[in-house]
Amino acid sequence: MSIGNDYPAGFLWGVATAGHQVEGNNVNSDVWFLEHLPGTIFAEPSGDAIDHYHRYRDDIALIAELGFTAYRFSLEWARIEPEEGLFSTAELDHYRRVLEACREHGLTTVVTFHHFVSPRWLLASGGWEDERTPALFARYCATVMEHLGDLIDVACTLNEPNLAWLLRSFGIGGEPPEARASVPLWSAAAERLGIAPSRIAPFQFTVSQAGFDVKLAAHRLGRDAIRAAKPGIPVGWTLANSDIQAAPGGEERADRVRNEVNERFLEASRDDDFVGIQTYGRTVYDAEGLAAAPDGVSVNQMGEEVYPQALEVTIREAATIARVPVIVTENGLATEDDGQRIDYLRVALAGVRACLSDGIDVRGYIAWTAFDNYEWIFGYGPKFGLIAVDRATQERTPKPSAHWLGEVARTNGVEPV
Repeated sequence: MSIGNDYPAGFLWGVATAGHQVEGNNVNSDVWFLEHLPGTIFAEPSGDAIDHYHRYRDDIALIAELGFTAYRFSLEWARIEPEEGLFSTAELDHYRRVLEACREHGLTTVVTFHHFVSPRWLLASGGWEDERTPALFARYCATVMEHLGDLIDVACTLNEPNLAWLLRSFGIGGEPPEARASVPLWSAAAERLGIAPSRIAPFQFTVSQAGFDVKLAAHRLGRDAIRAAKPGIPVGWTLANSDIQAAPGGEERADRVRNEVNERFLEASRDDDFVGIQTYGRTVYDAEGLAAAPDGVSVNQMGEEVYPQALEVTIREAATIARVPVIVTENGLATEDDGQRIDYLRVALAGVRACLSDGIDVRGYIAWTAFDNYEWIFGYGPKFGLIAVDRATQERTPKPSAHWLGEVARTNGVEPV
């Protein structure tokens, strides 16, 4: 199968990371706090991660050397505003150096302002169900733009604000406020913070109407603050949109989840400059709930079906509902078999090309992830990276998939022979 070279001029070919997953020692954040509590659902703490905080120059040089044209990374709010109202010039200067390194290597900067992780003080204040959070997020966005805006090319406000609703169907998080006291992690967090368990509302795991309203308001206020500081900058949010399908008996459930997770967030994207789509596979519901992967199919390291065809479906869904340009801001496979990863990328990109051929405005493809890193509640087990990392030595080793996709990037879509 040939990908072809009919991608538009200026198409973004990139790799992505998230600060907490790669930087290390994000000690003022809510996720660091949750990782270390009794009853934690995190398999292990993030610790030093892959020390991208100190090694970013070499990492960025490697990304560019491989042939990529864009780097998507996140700023850590907990570093920039470690206590409410206290902004760190030193940390803002650090991220300015990161952005300058991207500029030096010709990389378009796609910057995520919030990638799951908030300051610990925000969690103590009611987190992503508190009515003050949208304004606090907008103030943070405005401060970032004042210091860094001239070096940011594309802005993503929130990463995967819809994920919590999808995780709930997997049995992860999603407890209503009145039930959070029965969850050991939320109970321990509340006791340590001195607040009621019902007020524990971390970004990744909170499912409620208040959570939806607060995230949407934060996105819109943040977007407006970014635009005010730099008119013309493309601003959007990035969504975890699975290809949601129904097996016999699961039609009603699938329709409900599709609306909760995909459709209403896409409808809310219509005033944005683009929507970021982040797809890894399909989610199938039957009469009992979430259906297991069919017997005999290939699965990733989390036991999920390998289904790269999903990306084309979610791009088309986004274009139809949101009616704004699409950037694929994450797509990839957790596997130790790098040949399997290349096969996955080949099929996924064929779907992107089919969308482009049909006139859908897709502006870029950014793979998840640049490096093997910390995968949240799964710890360091899943290997999504195009570049391997020996965490004992922090040595980086590009995998064949990094060279393969880097060559596709270098040639704007021509598959290496």
